[in-house]
Amino acid sequence: MKVAAIQMVSAIAREANLARAHGLLGEAAAAGAELAVLPEYFCMMGARDTDKLDLRETAGAGTVQGFLADAAREFGLWIVGGTLPLESSDRNHVFNSSLAYAPDGSCVARYDKIHLFFFDNGRERYDERRVIAPGTQPVTFELPSRDGHGWRVGLSVCYDLRFPELYRELARQGADLLLVPSAFTHTTGAAHWEVLLRARAIENLAWVVAPAQGGTHENGRRTWGQSMVVDPWGMVTAQQASGEGVVLFDIDAGRVDSARVQLPVLSHRVL
Repeated sequence: MKVAAIQMVSAIAREANLARAHGLLGEAAAAGAELAVLPEYFCMMGARDTDKLDLRETAGAGTVQGFLADAAREFGLWIVGGTLPLESSDRNHVFNSSLAYAPDGSCVARYDKIHLFFFDNGRERYDERRVIAPGTQPVTFELPSRDGHGWRVGLSVCYDLRFPELYRELARQGADLLLVPSAFTHTTGAAHWEVLLRARAIENLAWVVAPAQGGTHENGRRTWGQSMVVDPWGMVTAQQASGEGVVLFDIDAGRVDSARVQLPVLSHRVL
């Protein structure tokens, strides 16, 4: 199955971001992708954290959700929509939600980001807890590819990458493809992005597809980029350093099967 990890440098205006995402999804479809994954915050990188509150949507209805459903139908793609703000019970917080759409435009899965980013090195400070409510449940969904394989896809977002227990639970649920839409900062990405992605692939002997924000944004934030696809043995098979683009690769279910037979670590788990 050909997958596409879409890298963006999202701006403040939602409509401009959706227009760019549409063009990149079209590139992915034209190249033969079956699954396209957008980065975290693909639809908006606000001037302030609280901008997310103004663009929140009700689950099942809204501009961004309509865009994703329409694009899935238009391009005949499975699309995982990075993240978008969905309402929570607290008016001062939203969920940072990743939604999966089938080619018929139906939403087949929703994952609310569980682990919320906090970082303060004295020069940069980020605290997602100010406006984002944490999710509570790991989520997988079934994706039947054109070659007849049924992929079990595990959803995660950005800072989740630092918590291997989430990915082990996704693997326990049968995931052989792990998605990590992200907006890693340039500082933390340079230090940890690739090694963490490779570690999650190695630990779970699963494919990892990680689309990212990658560049200097209109709001002044600088993200690391380096969107990539990692195979079940931990090898980086495709990547893009920075700037907008589509990272494509044909992933093979047989690579998962052979890795898990040769090194059956999942069956050796004790704790």
